[in-house]
This record gives sequence, C-alpha cells and structure tokens, in this order.
Amino acid sequence: MNASVRPLNGDAAGSSRFGYNLARLAFAIVLAPAAARALKNLPVPLRTGVTTALETHLTYEPTKISKSRIKRLRGLRQPQYRLRVGDIRVFYDVTETQVEVLAIVTKSEAQSWLDEQGTPAEESEGGGSGGSQG
Repeated sequence: MNASVRPLNGDAAGSSRFGYNLARLAFAIVLAPAAARALKNLPVPLRTGVTTALETHLTYEPTKISKSRIKRLRGLRQPQYRLRVGDIRVFYDVTETQVEVLAIVTKSEAQSWLDEQGTPAEESEGGGSGGSQG
C-alpha cells in the first residue's frame, strides 16, 4: 500500500485531505455588548463555567436541543435558544455561521429579561399557545 494513501475512517487527517468535514464546521460565537459586560461581571468560577459551556455547547451544535441544557424558545422570534449553565441562563440566536449571545443572566432575572427584550413570534410562525419558554 502506498504510504500517502490513507483509508477514510473519519479522522481529522483523512477529512482534511478533502477540504473540510461538514459535521465539524465551527460557529463563531459573538457576544452582544450587554452579554460581554454581564460575563465580565460574573465571579471568576462562574465566568469560567459559562465560558467553557459556550465553547463546548455552542461552537459546533448550538441548535442541538437537550432535556435541560439547550432549549428552543417557543413563541419568541428572538432569542431563539436558551443555554442553562447552573443558575445562569444564556439567551442566543443562531445564523448560518455564527451564534449571537444576546444576554447572560441569572435564573431569577431570566423571565423579566425575556419579557423586556424578547421579540414575540407572529401568530403565523406556529408558536401557538405554548408560552414563551415552552
């Protein structure tokens, strides 16, 4: 077997030969100014946990809904998703290439932030009567 030919087994080296691996295209994470200030004002252990969660959960699969960590927000056009990190809630939108973090708030502030900053979906968008946090 020629040394330059490798079997296609899904590893990074084999994938990079063909340009890119669609399943691993990274999203750019962009913090809104208010979210950046909120992150900076968190105590260091919380800030580290939130930063790690942003990188872990939002870089490659920001729309992968789970039972408790990532939730698609029904009845709202913006924000689209919520990431739970302990008692911290991260509200964000997703485009084709980036994740825009709109807010980083405590659990107790989450509903009031949604009431003030959330944009309700139009009736024809199918939000139904499921409420804002579905």
